[in-house]
Order: sequence, then C-alpha cells, then structure tokens
Amino acid sequence: MNDVFNGADEIGRPGELRPQPAHPCSCTARPVATLFALYYPLGVSKAQTYVSYLALDKVLSAQQPRSEEHDEMLFIIVHQVYELWFKELLHELTFLQRSLEAGHTAHALGTLKRILTILKTVVAQVDVLETLTPTQFLAFRSRLEAASGFESAQFRALEAALGVHGNSNQGGQTVFDSFLRYLSQVGYTVPEEKSSAATQEVLVSVYRDDGEAAQVAERLVDLDEGFQEWRYRHVKMVERTIGDKPGTGGSSGAEYLRRTLFQPAFPDLWASRSRL
Repeated sequence: MNDVFNGADEIGRPGELRPQPAHPCSCTARPVATLFALYYPLGVSKAQTYVSYLALDKVLSAQQPRSEEHDEMLFIIVHQVYELWFKELLHELTFLQRSLEAGHTAHALGTLKRILTILKTVVAQVDVLETLTPTQFLAFRSRLEAASGFESAQFRALEAALGVHGNSNQGGQTVFDSFLRYLSQVGYTVPEEKSSAATQEVLVSVYRDDGEAAQVAERLVDLDEGFQEWRYRHVKMVERTIGDKPGTGGSSGAEYLRRTLFQPAFPDLWASRSRL
C-alpha cells in the first residue's frame, strides 16, 4: 500500500495515483486515516468531496481495537454499522409516525417498505458476525470489560418507538398509537379507550374491508415479525459464541435474551386474526 500512494507533496490533484518503485521491505499497510491525509491533503481544494461529505476521515478512524487480535476489527465494525442502521431506523420511524397521523397512506407504505428492507439487512449482518468462532471472540472478549449491547441507547429508543416492553416515545406515542390515529383519519371509529377487545374489533373491520388500511396493517405485521426475527437471530448468535456464559454487562446473557423472544410489539394486530 505504501508503494501506491505518494506523499502529499507528490500528489498533483485528488484522485491522481502515481506508481512508485517497489521496495522489498514495504509490507506494512498504512492506517486508513493516513492514506486519506495523503490522498486528500489539506489545502488541495475547498470543494465538497466524497470524503468530506461522508466525513470518512472521522468514520474510518473510529475503529480502535483494544487488542492485537485480527478478529476484533470485524466485531467493532459490525456493531458500529448496527448503530448506524439503528439511527436510520429511528429516523424513518419518526417520519412513519408523522405520515400515519396525517393520514398519508402512500408515504406510510413507502416508508414501511424502506424500514422492512433495512431490517432484512440488519438481520443478514448476523451472518457476518457468526463467522467469528467462539475461540476467536474469546481471544479479545476481556478487552470489552463491562461494555455491552445492553448499553445501546438507540436500540432502547427503537423498543420505545415500537412499544416493546411497555416503552413509548414521542410523548408516549408509539407506532401503533400513530396507526390508530391513521385509522381515525381514514374513516374508522377508533374508541378512545385502549382496550384490546375494542381495538381488535376495529382491526377486524379494517381487514374485512381489505383496502389501503389493511395494507398498512399488514406492513406493520411485517415490521413486528422482522423485529422478532432479529431478536431470534441475535439470541442464536450469542448462544453459538459464548453459550450460557453471563454477558459482559453483567446480564445473564443468552438466558435473558431468550426471555425477550416471541413478544410482539403489536399484539392486537396478531390477535385480530383469530376473530376474522
């Protein structure tokens, strides 16, 4: 890598590569941040670039392994990417709630499609993490000390938006609350009391009408199912990596995670099927 990039004084303009003579001992790759400093030296141009727009100098220098173990980099990157996707999911869920409460069916369906596609990507990332064998993870696990995924504020915010475990956000409004307001906007009589029986009666009417509201309801079921699928894959990943050992944050690990399974965010949407 050292042989490909010149120093800053040898670069004519960003994007220009000049081959250098091979040096028989140049086998150590430079850090990514150093390569960016060489490739895009300060003062070359004040125009917006791919690197500056995406703040890649900050993003690509945010990986700071605490050990010399090769596999720790993968562990860090996967979890950082998870946090970025959580940020985007929260961004989309906020827009979804606004769209639902305004009665905008097309916007709501389009946003739900994006959220569901992101969820598929989030679930698929477990496959990457599962390439870590138990011994590879244990080689650097102690460097995490008390750091744990339980500390993810964004994941807790996702649970709050979905109303999981009784949590809620936006002044107490969950996605399902926003959906009920949507139903009211498009002509359904939604009772003020939030009893499951009364809510399910409305949902039965929605499904029997088989219109756009039913499509939104089905996409919400997809969202709930996707979130539960992620939880399941996460549990199995933990089990295959550390078994029943306690988590780094002091939790019971896989035992605790198993208790979070099969707890739907929108139970009335599931229960209404039994009443059709």
